[in-house]
Amino acid sequence: MTRSERNVDVQAFIDAQRFSPFQWTILVLCFLVVAADGFDTAAVGFIAPSLVQQWGIARSALGPVMSAALVGLGIGALAAGPFADRIGRKTVLVLSVFFFGLWSLAAARATSIESLTLLRFFTGLGLGAAMPNAVTLMSEYAPARIRAVAVNAMFCGFSCGLAIGGLASAWLIPQFGWPSVLVAGGVGPIVLTVLLMVLLPESAQFLAVRKQADQRIAGILQRIAPQSRFDGCHFFAIDVRHSAGNARTKGALSIILSARYRFGTLMLWLAYFMGLLIYYLLTNWLPTLFKDTGFSGEKAALMTSLFPLGGVLGNLCVGWIMDRFAGHRVIAFTFVLVGALVLLVGQGVGHQVWLGTLIFLTGTVATSAVTSMSALAASFYPTRARATGVAWMLGIGRIGGVAGALVGAALMGLGWKFGAVFSLLALPAMVSASGVYLMMRRVLHKDAPEDAPEDAQDDASTDEAAGAVALK
Repeated sequence: MTRSERNVDVQAFIDAQRFSPFQWTILVLCFLVVAADGFDTAAVGFIAPSLVQQWGIARSALGPVMSAALVGLGIGALAAGPFADRIGRKTVLVLSVFFFGLWSLAAARATSIESLTLLRFFTGLGLGAAMPNAVTLMSEYAPARIRAVAVNAMFCGFSCGLAIGGLASAWLIPQFGWPSVLVAGGVGPIVLTVLLMVLLPESAQFLAVRKQADQRIAGILQRIAPQSRFDGCHFFAIDVRHSAGNARTKGALSIILSARYRFGTLMLWLAYFMGLLIYYLLTNWLPTLFKDTGFSGEKAALMTSLFPLGGVLGNLCVGWIMDRFAGHRVIAFTFVLVGALVLLVGQGVGHQVWLGTLIFLTGTVATSAVTSMSALAASFYPTRARATGVAWMLGIGRIGGVAGALVGAALMGLGWKFGAVFSLLALPAMVSASGVYLMMRRVLHKDAPEDAPEDAQDDASTDEAAGAVALK
């Protein structure tokens, strides 16, 4: 075997292959993880009216309950990113999904606002650790030519989970009471944990960067391309990027906050914060807002379920466009559309068909704008810091989700009406658009690879696939 044949760039090999059944399995599993997040997010909003009635509490008292899981999500994401960049994506993902389901089951037995708030916080910790690792795994197993659309397709699970949560709540709550919704949200992740343990691989790029188990990597890549042979091969993961100092000695958090990435990181955080403020305010408070305008509880739930439905189509369309044009500009334009649509929704009360159409369109662009940012972040950071970069964007952004839930509670307490709430949301939409548009301003041109072995460094600077060898 020649010198060039001994070294195989894992990502370049994946980029050269068709999307295999093995990669479809990874996509489906990550889709289900994200769907669990969507179901959980919808559950609290839909059980809120029942809690108000059964426990005899004010609507504004539910603010801490709605925000507790989001606080846990933020903390879980911030902690899990660096941990996953150190010990592996799969291990953190499996543990987090299991504990998310366990705490959701416990929350179904809560008997007070205080206990429900605490259990929702623990639920959020588990799911916050799961989300960034699902994003990272999917991005590292998707060929570059379809990476954005693959990650966005995975995130369609969130919209499906939201929609299923709304439909399930409309049926479960009248039949079995509000705890049944949380029970359903706990059983699913525990079953999913078993599937993840059996079917999900560790990231091949992570193994290569950590210089672990060439034989294990060969087995993974052979499942992607069964016709390939890897006898005696050495695998590496190469990031053709300008090195921010010595990436080999820097921690993942130091890399994402280095001079090369700092401005883009801060803009990602700002845009995601504002995007989730919009998204979670609407997700948590739409049922209540609709009831205040005269809808019955059932109609309010069904009308709210229109909000996430359009996200599936929106995610796929925006991902497809991102794979062909500058991703940050595509997302910035999508946030501009969000701002325009929330202004229109504020004028739509009283016309149910028109209002339902606008809610559907708003959900389409808002969902696709927010979820597409994970694909953008995954492509922005190098392998050594990817899980941390994605996780910290998700974690910081979740504070925006907390703010959305609390701002919604404050606006309800002040007596704000449907139209005024929607009109206000145009402001954070424009801030998100500006942040995403500006994030690439200070990013330097791609330069030397960070993770290639020394005997592949020279070849990595060529115009071909960074000196990688894709063995057919």
